[in-house]
Parts: sequence; C-alpha cells; structure tokens
Amino acid sequence: MKKLFDRVFDGADEMYALAQKTLDETIAELGESAPVAMPNTAYGLATISAYLAKQVNNLGDLKAAFEEAKTWNVHEPRLTNIFNMGKGTFMAAEVIEACKYAKDPDPYKGEYHGHLSDAEVRELGVPLVTDDIPGFVVIYNPAPSDEEAVELVKGYQTRGIFVFLLGGVIDQVKRQGMNFGFNVRVVAVGPDIWQVAHIISFVYRAAMIFGAVQPGDKWEFDDYTYYRIHAFVNVFDPVTDIVVACGAGAIAMGFPVITDDEKDMWRVPKSILIQKDTKDWIETSLEARDIKIKITNIDIPVAFSTAFEGEIVRKNDMRLDIDGSKYDTFELVRTAESHLIEDHRIELIGKDIDEFEEGESIGFGMIAEVCGKDMQSDFEPVFERNFHNFINCIEGVMHTGQRDVLRIRIAKSAFDAGFRFQHIGEVLYAKIKSEYEAVVDKCQVTLITDPEKLHEARLEAKKVYDKRDERLGTMTDETVEVFYNCILCQSFSPAHVCIVTPERLGLCGAVSWLDAKATNQLNPTGPCQIVTKDRVVDENIGIWEDVNENVFKCSHGNLEQVTLYSIMVDPMTSCGCFECICGIEPFSQGVVIVNREHQGMTPLGMSFPEMASMTGGGVQTPGFMGHGKQFISSRKFMKAEGGPGRIVWMPKELKDLVRPKLDPVAKELYGIDDFTDKIADETVAEEAEAMMDFLSENGHPVLEMEPLI
Repeated sequence: MKKLFDRVFDGADEMYALAQKTLDETIAELGESAPVAMPNTAYGLATISAYLAKQVNNLGDLKAAFEEAKTWNVHEPRLTNIFNMGKGTFMAAEVIEACKYAKDPDPYKGEYHGHLSDAEVRELGVPLVTDDIPGFVVIYNPAPSDEEAVELVKGYQTRGIFVFLLGGVIDQVKRQGMNFGFNVRVVAVGPDIWQVAHIISFVYRAAMIFGAVQPGDKWEFDDYTYYRIHAFVNVFDPVTDIVVACGAGAIAMGFPVITDDEKDMWRVPKSILIQKDTKDWIETSLEARDIKIKITNIDIPVAFSTAFEGEIVRKNDMRLDIDGSKYDTFELVRTAESHLIEDHRIELIGKDIDEFEEGESIGFGMIAEVCGKDMQSDFEPVFERNFHNFINCIEGVMHTGQRDVLRIRIAKSAFDAGFRFQHIGEVLYAKIKSEYEAVVDKCQVTLITDPEKLHEARLEAKKVYDKRDERLGTMTDETVEVFYNCILCQSFSPAHVCIVTPERLGLCGAVSWLDAKATNQLNPTGPCQIVTKDRVVDENIGIWEDVNENVFKCSHGNLEQVTLYSIMVDPMTSCGCFECICGIEPFSQGVVIVNREHQGMTPLGMSFPEMASMTGGGVQTPGFMGHGKQFISSRKFMKAEGGPGRIVWMPKELKDLVRPKLDPVAKELYGIDDFTDKIADETVAEEAEAMMDFLSENGHPVLEMEPLI
C-alpha cells in the first residue's frame, strides 16, 4: 500500500496540474484582463484571500496568485509540509472553479449549487450559535446503494447536521426523490472533488464574517475552524489520491475524515477513521468531533428536525392548506390555574385532516394552556413566536405568519405517512415542556377546525393580543428598570455583545427585550444577563456607565463604550448575522438600509455583502451598523442623528414590511404622512443622483436636517 504522505503529495500534484491546465486554457480564451468574481460575496476568492492575503480581480491576478500558491506544493520536509500541501490543494481547486465562473457567472444552471453566497453564510449565524445546526458534514462519492445514501443523508438531516454533497452521492439522492437544497440544509455542491473549493470558501468566510479573522492570518484561521466550525468528512470507497490531498487540508482545519476504504487508507487517530460499517458513520463522526445531539422524542410519523425549518410545500404537493387570508386562524398561549390543566391533554374540536378534501383550504386555531409556579404572562408571546419554529421543524409541514394571520401547508407525503392534527399538538406539547421546563409544569393543547367555535375563539384571542399590545406600546427604554445583554453569538464572534432594550431588539431580529427577560428567567447563568441602567451619562445618545462596564467585561476588554442610539459615535458592534445593514450616504447625509435577502446594488455603490463587510466580528465601525428589521421603526433608531427620518433608501420589499409601524412613528416625530413613500427604493433609484432627485421631488425631511459629516 502506498504511503499516506506519498498519496497526499501525488494528489496535490494532480490538482495543481488540473488547475494549471484550466487556468492556461481560460486565459487563452478570455485574456488576462477578463474579470474574475464569485457571485454575491464581498470576499473575492476567499481561500486564496485567507491563505495568501491576495485580492483577485481578473485572470492576471489569478495567475499571479496561483504562482504563489505553487510555493505551497513542496514535498520536503515531509512532516512539515503535508498540511500545507492539503491547503494548497484547496487553493488549486479554487483556481479551477474561479475559471469556471470567469467564463459563465452561472455555470451550474441550477443543477448544482456551486458557490454559496455571503447571505447564505450569514443566514446560518443564529442556528449555529443556538446549536440548531450542531455541525457540518461533507459527503463524497456514491454509497454502496441509493437507499444507503439517503439513509445516511437523512440521518444527519434529522440530527440538524448541515450536509454538503459532492460527487456521485448527489445522483443517488436525486434518484430517490429526496428533497434537498439550502433551505433544508442538504446542498448538492457539485459533481467533482474540486467543487470542495466552495465549501472551504464558505468556512473561511464564516471566520472573516463572524470572527473578524483577517486575510493572511493562517494561524487564526486554523484556530477558528478547529474550535468554532464543527465539521467532518465522510468519503465512500474508493478514496483516490486527489481526495486524500483534500483530506489533508480538511484535517489541517480540524475536520476528521471517516471512510470505509480499508485497503488503500491508513488509520490516523482522531484524524482518519476507518469504519467499514457505514451505518455506524453518523455516531462515529459525531463522536470524532465531540458533537452532542439533544434529542427530543416526539411521537409523530414523520421526521422532526431544525433542518426542515426552511422546507417549502408547493401547491402541487399539498394535501391541506390552512389559509388565514380567507378563514379564521390563530395561535395562542395562555397561562391558567393548575387545576384547570390536564398535562399532555390534546383535544381536536372539529374535523381532522383526512376528513377534508385534498387541496382544500380551511381555518385552524391552536391554544396551548400552561401553568407553573414561575410562569409569567410576559412569557406567553415568547412561546407563541416559537410556534413558527416548532411547526416548521416537522417534515412536510410549512408554517408562515403569526398570531391570527397564519398560513400552514401540509404535504401529501406527510399525510400519507399518517400525519394528522393530533401530531401538531404532540409537537407543541413536547417542545413547550422541553424548551421551557424551568417555568412550565403542565401543558395542554386545544386544536380547532370547527368554523363556528374557531370564530369565537379567534375573537377571544384577539382581545388577548390587543391587551398585550397596549402594554407593550407603553413600554419604552425609559419605563423599564433594566436592560439585558445577549452574548449568544460569542461562540462565533467572541468580542460581540448585544444590549437589548424594549426599543432596540437584538440585531439578529430574534431576541426582543421580552425574549431576553424570559431567557434570563429560564437560565439565570445563560446568554442573557441583566444590565442595570442607573448611571446615565447621556440619555440622548444612549450612554450609561453601567452599560459600558457590562460591555467591557463581556467583550473581554475589546470594547470600552457603546452608544445605543447613534451610528456615528461608538455604535453597537455586530456579529455578522444581522438582518439589515445601515450605512451613511454622503450626498443626502442620510442612511441607506439593505436587508440580507436583497441581491441588488444600493446608492452607496455597494451590495449587501459589500456593506456588511464594513462591520461584523465584534468591531465598531462608525457610519455602519448591523440591526434587526423591526429596529427601523423604533423611535430610538439613530435618535442621536435625527431618528428614522434619516432613512433615504431601502429595498421595496423591506419598505413594505416596515411601513405599518414606520409611518405612525414618522407622523409622531416629524408630522409627516406616508413617510415611507418618501424613501427611495430600487424601483426608482440604484444610484445616488437618481435617489437625490427622488428625495427632492418628494420633500424628504433629511434635506432639512443638519449634515452628519
């Protein structure tokens, strides 16, 4: 059997030779001045940037970078260079893929995913830090059978592991009709081993986005990937030399390789694990990366996993449609006396799924009644908002909306597996009891489809919502005694700290003041701690001595001061998973806001990834700020600089989302009706000059404000 080091060197030589051939042919066809860029990223060719600190803009730059990458292809001394050879193999793979994108900005035409965007990296920020995604697996080569391939992929998926597929296993999954895509966390990256470049790029951009690791800082990248990216590799027999070379790079990053190839592979403790029985791969892999999976046993006939949260049930695949735009719908959590609740009682009032016609639209209501000596009414909306996540984790069920405007689709596949309304009740019961065990002693669930009783129950639910809104409407930063911090993202962004107030939710959009309060009550030593606000320095700009002390302590000394209401002076830091990014626009002296979903340009001449690259990783960047969508309509949004009246441009989709709350706030602050209509969007302007014309024509208030800079 060939020695392991020789296999790495031979495989690296093979990848380098292919990269050289591909680069020479591409330059001959397009010329050295032809641009090179991966789509929807501000980090260029991330692997080359990480290792060489080089920016590649055209094929000439790529040629020069590859010449430097070749210096990593040194066979002696063997022990010193084997890991560098693995990383060099990744750079060579990136050269091959970069040439492909230079020829065609969409080379895979939807058949494979290829490059992963910055927005996709950021989208995983919250589930990574909450362990909804406990790790990543890369699976290469076809399994012994199609059924075994699907069993392995499904096994990881149901455990929440994000799955990247390369090579022949993709065809096996497709033949079995398995649903895959980024939204269900099973990504078919590409048919060849060199598409591994897109996975490595994804990992290194996570280090740059969340960890603020700088290009060229090789040791910091290794440290970040080893301790913060819990990944591993599964390779089916046969393992070729070029795959072994890629494996050396993976091991250098801290990612062990598990294979069933006994005849050609060497065992290396903790790095290369040979497991002949592929049915044991999942447990072997999780143990190798020390990943602990928390399993909640729920008695339902379909899979339950966070991997299904993004699953889409299309009309042709739908068995039943719960439509809140046409019928009564609602979801409600209610605190009750203990003697009124029978634990684990699940009651359906009305017809079940199998009693409706296929494709029928109906109304539906859900009531979870809970009790516990530490239960508070403030926790009820927190529980309710999580109904969306709980129900979306059911394979074959899609949930959108909240409160009394819901849309739930149940797939034919789930129905055929035996799924009924009782199982929604089982999910709500199990998740409420497990997630909130510190405050919930008993829980019972009532589900309603009977139209008359549903209408009555919805009216009662509306009264509860109105009462809550009345209370929350009077809750401001001034009326509460304490704020809370949130350091949940520090597992990926060690220096970042969010300060959460009633009028400023966490920048991820997922943590409100009530959420933070509930988190603290449920786990007093957890990620959300009380922050006092007794020693005010400047309430207009948002400075408190005790807030600064907390930020200094929790950022491990990286931050000395933050202001809660300013974008120009010591703004709050960002981790990288923010919903929106806001930046100063110099011509209008206002701010441009863009949300993560928007892929176009802004009047700043930058896209979301480019704007987002200006901040993140716990770094303060005056003039740029990450924030949640709902903060846009807060009276505290940029209060120090004049408030939301500074907003001059947003994507139309974002404008429509925030309009119902932003317009009343603008009316109160500036006496302006329909303020949102005065904000430019991509339908009228993507350049500063056209935006300024629009602002002037519509009398935008920013034109009367004092200059920011």
